[in-house]
Amino acid sequence: MSAEATNSATPGPVSGAVTPAVPRRKSRARIDLRRLGRAALLGPTARGRLPDAIGHVVDAHRAHHPDADLEPLRRAYVLAESSHRGQMRKSGEPYITHPLAVTLILAELGAETTTLTASLLHDTVEDTDVTLDQVGEQFGEEVRFLVDGVTKLEKVDYGAAAEPETFRKMLVATGNDVRVMSIKLADRLHNMRTLGVMRPEKQARIAKVTRDVLIPLAERLGVQALKTELEDLVFAILHPEEYEHTRELIAGNAARADDPLTEMADEMRTVLREAGIPAEVLIRPRHFVSVHRVSRKRGRLRGADFGRLLVLVNEDADCYGVLGELHTCMTPVVSEFKDFIAVPKFNLYQSLHTAVAREDGQVAEVLIRTHQMHKVAEAGVVALGNPYAGPAEEQTAAGDGERADPTRPGWLSRLLDWQEAAPDPDTFWSTLREDLAQDREITVFRPDGGSLGLPEGATCVDAAYAQYGEDAHACIGARVNGRLATLSTVLRDGDSVQLLMGQDPASEPSREWLEHAHTPGARIAIQRWLASHPAPGESGPGEGEQGAPFRQPAEGAGSPSGPAFRPGAEGPGGRPAAAGVLADRPGAAVRLAGCCTPVPPDEITGFAVRGGAVTVHRAGCSAVARMRGARRAEVGVRWGDTAECRVTLVAESFVRPHLLADLTEVMAQEGAEIVSATVEPPTQQRVRHTYTVELPDAGRLPGLMRAMREVAGVYDVSRAHAPAQRA
Repeated sequence: MSAEATNSATPGPVSGAVTPAVPRRKSRARIDLRRLGRAALLGPTARGRLPDAIGHVVDAHRAHHPDADLEPLRRAYVLAESSHRGQMRKSGEPYITHPLAVTLILAELGAETTTLTASLLHDTVEDTDVTLDQVGEQFGEEVRFLVDGVTKLEKVDYGAAAEPETFRKMLVATGNDVRVMSIKLADRLHNMRTLGVMRPEKQARIAKVTRDVLIPLAERLGVQALKTELEDLVFAILHPEEYEHTRELIAGNAARADDPLTEMADEMRTVLREAGIPAEVLIRPRHFVSVHRVSRKRGRLRGADFGRLLVLVNEDADCYGVLGELHTCMTPVVSEFKDFIAVPKFNLYQSLHTAVAREDGQVAEVLIRTHQMHKVAEAGVVALGNPYAGPAEEQTAAGDGERADPTRPGWLSRLLDWQEAAPDPDTFWSTLREDLAQDREITVFRPDGGSLGLPEGATCVDAAYAQYGEDAHACIGARVNGRLATLSTVLRDGDSVQLLMGQDPASEPSREWLEHAHTPGARIAIQRWLASHPAPGESGPGEGEQGAPFRQPAEGAGSPSGPAFRPGAEGPGGRPAAAGVLADRPGAAVRLAGCCTPVPPDEITGFAVRGGAVTVHRAGCSAVARMRGARRAEVGVRWGDTAECRVTLVAESFVRPHLLADLTEVMAQEGAEIVSATVEPPTQQRVRHTYTVELPDAGRLPGLMRAMREVAGVYDVSRAHAPAQRA
């Protein structure tokens, strides 16, 4: 990167700078900078021969891609070496050692040839006279695209004021091609490895940016091998005392005569061999930050806390076979079981997690996965190869230079959406850091079988905007696991969420939703709408806003003075008179009970009350048991020939503007004449309406109830005080 490139007259390492002692992963060979420096100074070899300096890269690349064409790598090295010749790093090494080291990191992760070629050239356009057109002519448009993407990330200084726009560009470049971000992460890892030549204050500044943005991005791209080493390097710089204490803990455990993890691994190998399951059982030492976290969580560490056991098998089904054998033959810690194979994590990670305990109380965490799952777990999107190598239609542009990336994680798509909506870089930067700080993600399921990935702590508001974008302004409620829930409900991993959407194009979000919005996408969408629809005054919400949804409806739209309301005939005491009910008590006044308002063809029963009248109830009404308990005289009743009826309906709905007008209009269209209506005060964004209506034909009741349920915002309609009768 340009901040590291100097000419040969630049002084060497800064005096007094000390590179923090960081653990070296045995699985990743370190590049010999001195040897590479000598090889680079000798210049390119004869045409057709591979330069000695890229021997490391070739060996690592061939391990993953034995049939790869190495000619692009040879030509890319020749161009990079000749372009950077004479430039030196602040460490005193020839600058070519930097792109070589970055390319080696990616080759070890399994990156394909195009990515490695672009990695060798990633600083040439920025730091030398090489142009993008030259790169495109010599290596093709794919390499040109990647080099251009990485170059754009380096054109803005990493100063505090520039960070928001820098990472906004980084996000856009990542969205266009995840390989751009892979190169950037490897570039940052090598720079962090050699950060000791810089002033302490600059080390701290770069380490903080790495901690806040690049490490979370590496986590989300699934590149655990880079993420863990970056974490340790940042830990050593920003927390040297805790780092030193952790180093001493690891060194002390390594000096132990016994190793419980080794003993438990041997026991597992025996169990799996006897079960006939071919598997590798490996010990995975925890990296420094992981040991530090475990020590803070558990206090004094035991031998099994310094690592985890990794079981690698060939097939997905074998993972569950291993799990069954371990849980049968060893003592499982059931609370530690997680299945990330059936439900992969948002960053492509798949594995079974469990834990087993020994008699002495030592507990070992166990990871069970296939070899392919392990490759993806370590290298993430890098292990997927070229995401554009499929059919031609998958490589087409999506507009404005963007290409549809079939491997792009859902979280990245969401970030790309809201970064476009962010009104300014500062808002983008604050929301980006807030989102990346969410290191856990949950998965909730939609009724159509799809799923949504959300950060832990997300609510139904967040789910609505994640699924519908700005169309979520029309969301009026949700059902979580089949039960009605408010939009403020916090979701849990595995929940089933059905979002209830209104049909009114003028629907608007509530200002209260901001209090429950957890994701940047939801917050930015709501804030944009509120900014473009300011309240008319501070005294209260404007006409039609949430919080005042049940204002007087417009004239002619179902208002109490409109045609939908017509007082009907009432019996004694204001109760509805019975229509078409015959009683076995001649001359007695018959009236329908107001608690259940039976209609044909309901099964009915009658009771004698004061004044010689007969009240008629539905057979299932709760009042029937009370009347019988009070020894009221039952009177035989039956329906006559008339089809007219009066019924009381209860509609339950979410709060939204103009709901009362819409309901009464629908009822009028169905031929219902409203005798009375009451609307209770809203509670928790829900409201209850009670209507007594007259119908010319009882057969219209099911259609009326269906029509009322179809009104946006209404989630249930039932007969009053009786089991709901659904049409």
